[in-house]
Amino acid sequence: MTCQIRAVVLYGKQPDQMEILPFELGKLSIVTGDSRTGKTSIATITDYCLGSGNYPVKAGVVRDYVQVYALQLVVGERQLFTARPASNSTTAAPRLCLQFQPAGSPPPAFDELDFTFPVDVARNMITDFCGIDRSVRIPTRGSVISPSIRHALFFCFQGQNEIANPEHLFHAQGQEWRPSAIRDTLPYFLGAVDPAQAELTARLKATRQELRTHEQELAEANRRAPAPGMARALVEEAVQAQLLPPQTEEPDLPTALALLGHALASSPQQVFNDLPGEDPLALLEREREHLRTEHNRIRARIGDLKALLSDSADYLGTARDQHDRLASLDLFTIRPDDPDQAACPLCASPVTAAHETATMIRRDLARLDNDVAFVSDDTARTRALIEEAQAQQRDINAALARNGHAQQELAASMRQATALPTQALRAASVQGRISLYLETAAHAQVSPAVPDRTPTLIQAIGELEDALGDDTQADRLASFLSRINQKISAKARALRLEHSEHPIRLDLGKLTVIADTPRGPVPLDEMGSGENWLGYHLATLLSLHEWCAERGRPLPRFLVLDQPSQVYFPSDYDGTAPELVGKDRNTLLRAYQVIADTVERLAPGFQIIVIEHADLDGEPFRSAVVRRWRGTGAGLVPSSWINTAG
Repeated sequence: MTCQIRAVVLYGKQPDQMEILPFELGKLSIVTGDSRTGKTSIATITDYCLGSGNYPVKAGVVRDYVQVYALQLVVGERQLFTARPASNSTTAAPRLCLQFQPAGSPPPAFDELDFTFPVDVARNMITDFCGIDRSVRIPTRGSVISPSIRHALFFCFQGQNEIANPEHLFHAQGQEWRPSAIRDTLPYFLGAVDPAQAELTARLKATRQELRTHEQELAEANRRAPAPGMARALVEEAVQAQLLPPQTEEPDLPTALALLGHALASSPQQVFNDLPGEDPLALLEREREHLRTEHNRIRARIGDLKALLSDSADYLGTARDQHDRLASLDLFTIRPDDPDQAACPLCASPVTAAHETATMIRRDLARLDNDVAFVSDDTARTRALIEEAQAQQRDINAALARNGHAQQELAASMRQATALPTQALRAASVQGRISLYLETAAHAQVSPAVPDRTPTLIQAIGELEDALGDDTQADRLASFLSRINQKISAKARALRLEHSEHPIRLDLGKLTVIADTPRGPVPLDEMGSGENWLGYHLATLLSLHEWCAERGRPLPRFLVLDQPSQVYFPSDYDGTAPELVGKDRNTLLRAYQVIADTVERLAPGFQIIVIEHADLDGEPFRSAVVRRWRGTGAGLVPSSWINTAG
């Protein structure tokens, strides 16, 4: 069992002023009264004392004459008293008073109140008191959260502007970030979240985020690291500015850094006298022309070799066909006693007339065999030459690419250098860029290297994914919602709502109820009349609480409803004549009968508190009224407090 509300307690601004509004545990309690009697403040006071982040009590008599608001919560034989000071502004008081009491104990006196618990600590204590497991980790889109009493209240309140709202089904659904919190936490309260699986899912989400952050750190470290291409380009500039001698080989990064250090310490007057006068860009261009010529020569050679290979293939095909035809005519054999004499293939007798023909055929076959063997050997050599030429072509392509990159770097440097009027200024400009680059390189070398933990994180993610296996939470949630939908449909039929003859389902993604009609789905906001909106709100909230109570889920066992009857009064209603008659009265009494039936079915495990303006003489309304504030001086704040202050 989780908590119910035993009483709302008010402390006035004068000594010994205390007002207690008790409620029936495990039953339906109705507070009815005129407008401006403080009825709605019952819900906002409850919210405030359960750790609200703002001050929801509206301006008026309650604010003017109350110094401290308090609640008495009961779980079985345990009782928790929670109190919070009123505020002079919209900012909530930062501390609460919490006292654990034996069940049935009266509220403490005002001088016994000690506001020592910060709001976040108080929330945690109330959460624990209600049996909500704060160790559960629920992944969300932006982070990981633990369920709390504040999440549970989404399903425990229906404000005056919410109870018949076609757009919003749950409490505070229209406020920022609340819809996602409702979607994320409702599966926990319904029992679809396995704590161990939730922990693994939260760790998986955190590890994935850690991997993304680590990849960004590595990218930033690589960005700060000295670039080898820039170092070689600066070496070329230093050579051109006569700060370094010509380099015979392309330097690697350590060599380039050493050369740049030497160039930084040099001056144009200390250059080597044997520097070539030829422009290094012209040398690169000549090298490129030579590479292009060699590339074209090798490409032509490859074409010739491929043509030769094709001709050889054609010849081999023709020669094999001719060989097969001649071999088919080889009917005559050679006599063993006379090699020059042909023999009949049937009787082996001499055949003088065909001897010369057979001999010529055999000679042609032998010649063909020799030619085929020669061409076949030549084909293999041709293929090897083609592969060798193609390898040379790839080397030349790589050299052309390096040459082009060097020309681009050098041309960019020269374009900047030619703008300087003298060689000294040109060298100074190069040295300035070298100095900046070396400072950056030195900082990168001094800064601690970022160890690459990518393989470790990827392995951890894989292990968590394997441990999670198939996600059964979605299946459990779908199964639970299917059974809850049956409850919603049954209550909708009991309320005689439109579309109740069709399947009704709670859509957790859109946070609404939908009727699946033969014409297609009809969401709540497309259903007409306030009676339908009110009815589906009641059917949904009652079904959720019924499900949680039957399965011992830690959703607080109370539901506060503010003015369900409002849909039956005209929009210009001035607050007078709260009695309903005719069809509206019967419809509202039917709604209260569904509410009372749900409470009785779950007794004593569920409590409903209704704040109402209507006043009905029928059952179950009449016997559930605990306060009736009508007439002068009646209300949440005793008239004696107001008279004393006046």
